[in-house]
Amino acid sequence: MTHTIREKQKLINRVRRIRGQMEGIERMLDEEKGCVEVMQSIAGARGAMNGLMGEVIEDHIRMHLVAEGLTQKERDEGAAELIDVVRAYLK
Repeated sequence: MTHTIREKQKLINRVRRIRGQMEGIERMLDEEKGCVEVMQSIAGARGAMNGLMGEVIEDHIRMHLVAEGLTQKERDEGAAELIDVVRAYLK
């Protein structure tokens, strides 16, 4: 990003929680926990990743699409970037 992310520490904390979830899933696999328990943990980690992506998308929209003082060209570029990333994320 070309700017400082709004509420950077909040995002870093989210990433750290996700890391902890992933490490927990790895332990569960090592310990051969039940399929349902592992799948529930994977679903939780996926939800956490989606939440993180939502926060970053919101920041991008605020900074590159609706912020005062942006030119139409800057808005168009911000929109194109967002579309590309969302398409890749949803694959």
